[in-house]
Amino acid sequence: MRCLISLCLSLAAVLFVFTSVDAAGKSESVELASFAIDASPPIGSPLAYDPVKGIQTPLSFKGVVLTGCGKPIVLCAVDWIGIGNEGQTVFKERIAQAAGTTSHRVVVHTLHQHDAPRCDFSAEKLMSLHGASGVGFDPAFMRQVVERAANAVAEAMKRTEPVTQIGLGSGKVEKVASNRRILGPDGKVQYTRWTATGDPKIRAFPVGTIDPNLKLIAFYNQEKPLAVLTFYATHPQSYYRTGLANPDFPGMARNAREKKTGVPHIHFNGAGGNIGAGKWNDGSHENRQVLADRVEAGMKRAWEDQKKYPVTAADFKWETEPVCLPVASHLDEEKLLAKLKDKTVKASDRFYAAKHLAWLRRCKAGDTIDIACLSIKNARILYMPGELFVEYQLAAQKMREDLFVCMAAYGEYAPGYIGTEIAYSQGGYETSNRASRVSKEVEKVLMDAMRKLLK
Repeated sequence: MRCLISLCLSLAAVLFVFTSVDAAGKSESVELASFAIDASPPIGSPLAYDPVKGIQTPLSFKGVVLTGCGKPIVLCAVDWIGIGNEGQTVFKERIAQAAGTTSHRVVVHTLHQHDAPRCDFSAEKLMSLHGASGVGFDPAFMRQVVERAANAVAEAMKRTEPVTQIGLGSGKVEKVASNRRILGPDGKVQYTRWTATGDPKIRAFPVGTIDPNLKLIAFYNQEKPLAVLTFYATHPQSYYRTGLANPDFPGMARNAREKKTGVPHIHFNGAGGNIGAGKWNDGSHENRQVLADRVEAGMKRAWEDQKKYPVTAADFKWETEPVCLPVASHLDEEKLLAKLKDKTVKASDRFYAAKHLAWLRRCKAGDTIDIACLSIKNARILYMPGELFVEYQLAAQKMREDLFVCMAAYGEYAPGYIGTEIAYSQGGYETSNRASRVSKEVEKVLMDAMRKLLK
């Protein structure tokens, strides 16, 4: 009898091991921790358009790490204008190393504020070769941020907590987003309604195509909220070119909600390439707080709208779809290289040539970009590249109306603006040679990838 009891106990122990970890190495529960560091640049270093004169409000590099669903997943959001080419590669690989995962399970997205720096180590290498290092950004500072972000992720890995349920909510944001591209009778862009629009005639045009809803996903350990992710599509500028680094109105809204709730809050910009606050913002400085309050109100509505769902590791899935984006035909390697080498050309224009050239060479080499999707229960988060048009976000929601679909754009920043196929025949800034480094065929590539990931 004693032997029989011992055998039963042994079998029970084996059964426990097999039910606690699935075939893919998933434990019964996913665990999560958040992290955050200050990503404000040093005085005198370049912002997107001007040198830093001071820090009005600190910029942040924030995110969450998820463990227990295969190799760790790391989701990062940064208060910078963009991170592209080898900037993405370096951040992803170093963070992946710190988390004990692969770079394909790390995403690094920006919120696209304009009184903020950019990062593109590929362009910096080209500039350095031609005696213009440090024009686009401060490379030493960026390397420091890479290390501090990696260290923050490593520390977060030591204090993860179980995720027992998630909350999904949606809240309408009133009087913030409006479409930037105002078409004339001929179907061409007649006016661009910039994020600050002084002309009342242009502000008066209808809102146009937007996604007015802010989406929220919260993670809980029992009833304890661990972190909140939010997603909203708009350019984040109220006014800029002040020389004072600041996270502008979406960052202010995020910071206010985090302070009021005590819950780490990571905000992502959705597909806001052709969206801005221009209908509601004439550039008056007091409008920054007004817009922040409106976004914060949308965040609060989404929080109060939450519906909670119990989750286990089996409910979490990470998938990527590598894509080759079609390069714009206006990119000419010989001409770009000549401009880069020409020391009589304005330094900022040489930097733009370097960015164009780095992207062109990647495309010629067949380099791919990952489109990623995190599935949690009935929620899906798509992680997308570039300054994506809102039509992609709306299309993703339409593809799976039975699911709670969120989108983060402004990941790989190298392609620049990414319009829809028809937009490239309509003119306007967003699809101009300066702004977009992909061709109209990009729509089919991205729609196919989204459809595959959303199944």
